[in-house]
Amino acid sequence: MAELKRIFACLGRYRRDLYLGMFLVLVETSFELVIPVLMADLIDVGVARRDVDYILVKGAQMGVCALLALIGGLFYARCTARAAYGLGANIRSEQFKRVQGYAFENLDRFESSSLVTRMTTDVTVIQNAMIGGVRPLVRSPVMLIMGIGLSIMMNARLALVFIICTPVLGLIMFFVVRSVAPRYPVLQRAVDRLNAVVQEDLTAIRAVKAFVRGEYEEEKFSEVNASLRETSLGTFRRALLNLPSFQLAMYTAVIGIMWFGGNMITRSELLVGELTGFLSYVLQVMNSMMFISNVFLLLTRSLASARRIGLVLDEEPALVSPAEAVTEVADGSVDFEGVSFKYNRSAAEYALSGVSLHIGAGETVGILGGTGSAKTTLVQLIPRLYDATEGSVKVGGLDVRAYDLAALRDAVAMVLQKNVLFSGTIRENLRWGDPEADDETLMAACRRACADEFIERFPKGLDTDLGQGGVNVSGGQKQRLCIARALLKRPKVLIFDDSTSAVDTATEAKIRAGLAELGDVTKIIIAQRISSVIHTDKIVILEDGRIHAVGSHEQLLASDPIYQEIYASQMKGGEPDGTSAQR
Repeated sequence: MAELKRIFACLGRYRRDLYLGMFLVLVETSFELVIPVLMADLIDVGVARRDVDYILVKGAQMGVCALLALIGGLFYARCTARAAYGLGANIRSEQFKRVQGYAFENLDRFESSSLVTRMTTDVTVIQNAMIGGVRPLVRSPVMLIMGIGLSIMMNARLALVFIICTPVLGLIMFFVVRSVAPRYPVLQRAVDRLNAVVQEDLTAIRAVKAFVRGEYEEEKFSEVNASLRETSLGTFRRALLNLPSFQLAMYTAVIGIMWFGGNMITRSELLVGELTGFLSYVLQVMNSMMFISNVFLLLTRSLASARRIGLVLDEEPALVSPAEAVTEVADGSVDFEGVSFKYNRSAAEYALSGVSLHIGAGETVGILGGTGSAKTTLVQLIPRLYDATEGSVKVGGLDVRAYDLAALRDAVAMVLQKNVLFSGTIRENLRWGDPEADDETLMAACRRACADEFIERFPKGLDTDLGQGGVNVSGGQKQRLCIARALLKRPKVLIFDDSTSAVDTATEAKIRAGLAELGDVTKIIIAQRISSVIHTDKIVILEDGRIHAVGSHEQLLASDPIYQEIYASQMKGGEPDGTSAQR
């Protein structure tokens, strides 16, 4: 139950709606419980004496009670719905805010499809539990206690039926809940798997169509969909046993009461009105117990969802700003001092081992290395997307762990290997770099990134809609827009993670020329092509997570066999700047 308390702490200002709704349930229940008493008097006094006025008075009283109960129920529904959907909105907001504060290390523990499920399906389960559970949770115990008390007052002997039925209904509820409870977490994990397949298919839909793998994806979806169906059927088949079992017990009790009550009436030990009122209380008590069992099922499922949501809310960010954080980065110098790193502390091998490197402020440094040599891992330590496992990384002469995270990341701009654009216009995407930038500033950054060439060809210019994920522009155009966005940050350190791979060598040369004008900005360029780094101040060659060699193009070409091999394979028949030789 601690998980549910954690979730309901998110109620905030909707707490009063929940409490008001619970009070209205008590009001509704109280009026409903008065009706059987009035009905018994109407039959035993009014009908028996043929007193029309008495019948009309009691009928009017019953009508007023029913109307007041109806009004209470309507206002309850309004208050509870507001509380439930308010709670859902707050939980989603808290989860989203929490995820935004996660480090990459935290995000590695959750699949994106699972996070989506926790923010949607699991929250919906909590909402449904509140909407469907608050009324019976408050109403049923009141109906149960008052119904049993009033029925005993009417006829203690007939009330013995509760002594028999209550343990039977309790056992039914116990076995149903025990059978169903372990299946709800399995059900939610099946939803995770379904979301993962759908998300992957939609993200890679172009590759699916290009390789004509639609049927394969359909089969994969059918498999997880069938798994979810079977899991759902197995879970709810057990849960649905609750209703017929309770109804069997309830109607068996009614038959028993009718039998014994009828005999008591023939012996003049019971009045017809008393039996009618007693039956009303019996039905109310039995229904209350059935509702309580349904509440337990709702709570059981919501508890599974609450645990999953709680894991997201309780996950502590792996990286936080220190208490007295430095908020200004002095310059763009970068130092790696004996840095070793592994993504999982229990891993046997380090992704980076013993890296020591100095990059001066304003320098342009190229990084080369084969696939898996940890080039991206190295630069991710600079803006503190991960913390070094051993050693230290310094920016501006200070350890990155001394900075305020926002200040450090504002001073370091990364153009990612996987270009990311968002739904909206070109202007809206560029303003991620500088929210206050005017059109002239935006276009200046675009000219430096060679993005102005295609933007000016678009009829709407900066107002061109990029579509979801930038689907309306090519790969090379995406890369240039991402470079322009990074330049708008006016960073002290600018990192390019193989971010010109989709542009031609001539355009790349223009971009290099534009970046060369940023003399006070430290530029780190990860590339696969020597032509991308040949003009840098120094080139770092990584091999298996270690620095193999550092030097200028001329120094490495003269002394390093790995660089010589890369140069021979890429530049044979070409000029040093990477353009084709004239023949």
